[in-house]
Amino acid sequence: MTNRISIANLQVAEELYNFVNQQVLPGTALPEDTFWSGFGKLIAELAPKNKQLLLKRDDLQQQVTAYHQDHQGDNFNFSDYKQFLTKIGYLSAPVDDFTITTTNVDAELATIAGPQLVVPVMNARFALNAVNARWGSLYDALYGSDVITEENGSEKTKAYNPVRGKKVIAFAREFLDQTIPLNHGSHINAKRYQVVDGELVVTLTNGDSAVLSQTNLFIGFNGEQASPSELVFKHHDLHFIIEFDQNNTIAKSDQAGMSDIAMESAITTIMDCEDSVAAVDAADKVIAYQNWLGLNQGTLSETFEKAGKQQTRLMHADKTYQTLDSKEAQLKARSLMFVRNVGHLMTNNAIIDQNNNEVPEGIMDAVITSLISIYDVKQKNTLRNSETGSVYIVKPKMHGPEEVAFANELFDRVEDLLTLPRNTLKMGIMDEERRTSVNLKACIYQAKERVVFINTGFLDRTGDEIHTSMAAGVMARKADIKLTKWITAYEDNNVDVGLACGFSGKAQIGKGMWPIPDQMANMLATKINHVKAGANTAWVPSPTAATLHALHYHKVNVLQLQQALKARVPANVDDILTIPLAENTQWTEQEISDELDNNSQGILGYVVRWIDQGVGCSKVPDINNVGLMEDRATLRISSQHMANWLQHNICTPEQVLASLKKMAAVVDQQNQHDKQYHAMSANFDNNVAFQTALALVLQGHKQPNGYTEPLLHKNRLLYKAQAK
Repeated sequence: MTNRISIANLQVAEELYNFVNQQVLPGTALPEDTFWSGFGKLIAELAPKNKQLLLKRDDLQQQVTAYHQDHQGDNFNFSDYKQFLTKIGYLSAPVDDFTITTTNVDAELATIAGPQLVVPVMNARFALNAVNARWGSLYDALYGSDVITEENGSEKTKAYNPVRGKKVIAFAREFLDQTIPLNHGSHINAKRYQVVDGELVVTLTNGDSAVLSQTNLFIGFNGEQASPSELVFKHHDLHFIIEFDQNNTIAKSDQAGMSDIAMESAITTIMDCEDSVAAVDAADKVIAYQNWLGLNQGTLSETFEKAGKQQTRLMHADKTYQTLDSKEAQLKARSLMFVRNVGHLMTNNAIIDQNNNEVPEGIMDAVITSLISIYDVKQKNTLRNSETGSVYIVKPKMHGPEEVAFANELFDRVEDLLTLPRNTLKMGIMDEERRTSVNLKACIYQAKERVVFINTGFLDRTGDEIHTSMAAGVMARKADIKLTKWITAYEDNNVDVGLACGFSGKAQIGKGMWPIPDQMANMLATKINHVKAGANTAWVPSPTAATLHALHYHKVNVLQLQQALKARVPANVDDILTIPLAENTQWTEQEISDELDNNSQGILGYVVRWIDQGVGCSKVPDINNVGLMEDRATLRISSQHMANWLQHNICTPEQVLASLKKMAAVVDQQNQHDKQYHAMSANFDNNVAFQTALALVLQGHKQPNGYTEPLLHKNRLLYKAQAK
């Protein structure tokens, strides 16, 4: 049983209560009784509103399901369907044109376009890696990834391979020629770099001297002018630094003595309390909150063993350099942090209210993560996050304008509780639910004074697409869903609406995750499409990926592109409402089996780590042993897709069970070297993870909006109780 403290009509888990009182409140100037009494009042008044919004979700879903049951096949008329959605309030009334008025926005969100990381805040090491990924080594990113091929003697080896290193240097020189070209000649032929009378002068191998075609891109240096240790450049508002270290192995083989190029990489990071974590009780929440506290105080550290040696990781201090007019300047060395709170759906037993109900977790997150952020807002820390005194909160999984309005009201109330100026708390709206996509402008309107971020999340958005239209018919195969027109319209609409609402130069328009962390060459070839779509940020799975994705923002000036995109014909909302049904369901038994197995493998590979080890996001081998980044969004798609086929008799419960059992053995094999892993196939009937996966499919049509959290949380708690 959890020990609880009674205060302000709340029953607070003792460990959470002690954490807030002993570690957080002392640095905020808020008295304990003032905080807890205000928190209790806020919960009492807002929790019922939260509940009503969830009931409306259920009511709308029931009406949509009933409509599809009555309008199958030839009886379905799109015009009638759209009128129906308007009548029931699924499609909200249009709002007049407006421009967001958000102020005090840091440059990382307003004017700098670049990569974004998302990491589980419960993992201190991952959080530190991400916050420090503001800068990354281009040489390391190239040398250690498949961007540089292993042909003709350029394999990755334990010792430095000079053949591979030569390819890295050639790639880097090409980047310099594209980004900071010389007025004549090439960086490939550079022999010496020096600063002369405030200008960069490059001596070429033929003895000629060259300068930059755009001299203003060179902004500073470190070391001696005749022999600098670092040269600092700014291009498309992104910095990079050419480094010279004669003790470096690569520099010794480089004719100009260049040792690396440090790239400004992960401009922003989302510290995640939601999809990438498995936080089901007070103990889990305290870990998340404690790490967020360390990040805001600038004191978070993690000691671990690597290569047989103990290492301690800390947050990086800012970089300094000498400007061309002999002044000292600084470069931010840490990624600007958002915190992603939990959405409106889930509750958590860390706090029980006066009616003996678990408190909505999104309300708890809003209060406590904002309380912790006071350390940054009031500069009670050693390393700043926001230079403007703002707190950046991503609010996920909201359905329509009413839910955004509720989040805005919640933020108002939190600001009042914590005596913060209005709109200190900035909101990121994730466009990942169907009712938000088709009402996006109205959603933004509800938070127009504090919104700083919208993005598309194809994975959750597809899961909601399937669940919303579960009764409409058989969904196309997963690979074919990606080819249907609603997705292109959805992606374009997000940018169109954001630009129409004045986001350019004020806020972020983002795109989703690259899911294959080991395929960086593929990412480098294709993810530039996110930049060309007009997004000034996009998610990447690792610091290495951030460094490589940063190259795309040097190729495209996003703010200029956004001005051009404003003139295009906006995406058609009717296309977004087009349901991705299969055009032909005459699949062979083998095709059906393959689709089930693919889904089953992805579900099991993710769920077994979530339930047994509390891992909310990880690289999970797929059916072809390709490592994919998996979180609850990917689980939502796979489970809903199987549930849809089950509902429409494409498969049977027996086939689903057989597929899950078959793929459990595969997942067991893939995890055989994990000492913490417990094989599912040893006892299907009593294995909590396997039974969770089965329930996610068999009960998928009943899960609220197709979300996986209720079953995951319930069974993770069961597993933890059994493990005691």
